[in-house]
Amino acid sequence: MKNVAIIDSGGANVASIGFALERLGVDACHTTDVAAIRAASHVILPGVGAARSAMLRLQAMGLVDVIRSLQQPVLGICLGMQLMCDASEEGDTPCLGIVPGRVQQLSNVEVSVPHMGWNRVTRAGTNAASLALFEGIEDGAYFYFVHSFALSLTPYTSAICKYPGEFSATIHRDNFFGVQFHPERSSASGQSLLANFLRLT
Repeated sequence: MKNVAIIDSGGANVASIGFALERLGVDACHTTDVAAIRAASHVILPGVGAARSAMLRLQAMGLVDVIRSLQQPVLGICLGMQLMCDASEEGDTPCLGIVPGRVQQLSNVEVSVPHMGWNRVTRAGTNAASLALFEGIEDGAYFYFVHSFALSLTPYTSAICKYPGEFSATIHRDNFFGVQFHPERSSASGQSLLANFLRLT
């Protein structure tokens, strides 16, 4: 029985993630309750908005050290993935420090910012858990992005997107996974990725 906690980080995508999980037969709870988060089989850290305000909310709720100490599979989505890093250039914000790296603003005269729309994601590395997240999904599948900041490639990058330069589309360290795109808005590929996440132990 999956017991999924969606951390209520104040992002507008919390409801849409819940609906995506409902389509998979999972009734997740939106919560800031420490006991509920610790007891969950899987935890999702969503996020839409600014890094500083999201971190201030997590701090106010007493969740920073809680998230860092989680042992079950954790999935950061969009800003939630960025919050897993050391820091964000957005507001010069210290973040959770789970995955080494500093998130930087996208800036290139060749493309518009924010990066908004469908783009290909290609896998990187051979880590079994990272590959399991993409099981049954074609390499180079399209996912839906909406972001103005991104993490460059690091040893923890598990999939790559180009816009037009390469950045981390997904990251992975131990039980922590992050996706820069929105699986809840990425049609069949996104649903498959969420289902794969729920199979992780």
